[in-house]
Amino acid sequence: MTETTTPADDVSAGTQRRSRQKGALLFLRDILVIFVVALLVSFLVKTFLVRSFYIPSASMEQTLQIDDRILVNELVPDMVPLERGDVVVFRDPGGWLPPSPEPDAPPLTVAADWVLSLIGLSASDSDDHLIKRLIGLPGDHVVCCNALGQMTVNDVPLSEPYITLRPGTTDVSEVAFDVVVPSNSLWVMGDNRYNSRDSRYNREQPGNGFVPIDNVVGRAFVISWPTAHWDWLDNYPEVFAGIPDAEPAQ
Repeated sequence: MTETTTPADDVSAGTQRRSRQKGALLFLRDILVIFVVALLVSFLVKTFLVRSFYIPSASMEQTLQIDDRILVNELVPDMVPLERGDVVVFRDPGGWLPPSPEPDAPPLTVAADWVLSLIGLSASDSDDHLIKRLIGLPGDHVVCCNALGQMTVNDVPLSEPYITLRPGTTDVSEVAFDVVVPSNSLWVMGDNRYNSRDSRYNREQPGNGFVPIDNVVGRAFVISWPTAHWDWLDNYPEVFAGIPDAEPAQ
């Protein structure tokens, strides 16, 4: 017996096909909307709240290792005040970093990196920024070193558990200095004191080694990758607790 279809069957099959097609289109539309919203939210978070950077050098060892990834609170300093001991990310004040040539990369890699950077999963401009520990706020008198090899801030000696020194050394800096931090500026130093091109070594550059507060991108607060290094970044308030308020900076 040969099966035949009626016009009603054809209409029903066509309706089902159109229904399936419509369902697939609605599904794709919802996925696209979710993706765009997620991208927008991630972009807003990255722009105004949290941003990712990677560590390109050894200047903050042992606190931070090369290729560690960190998350940076971008509410600092605009909405949350800076504090001594903060680990801060900032744009080069001028002359701190050597010129970095633009690396050659396939267009697809560049596009993927751009998309990832929008949502904070890539940090292609990490080489254009620096990360150091904030030692001196505006008006602070920072001196190194005293008879015990310690640095002092406003005449208070610091006992710094976070620093790395060369074996056999006790001075927390191989370079002596005596500075008063100008207004709207910071004095910063790397935790790896004998391997950090920080404020001490940029006294001949624009700004005399001080970092304009306007150059600060934010405060690093956590190591996000690799998971073996995951940790909160402490600003060691006990180290700086006894420092009196500075005289108004000039």
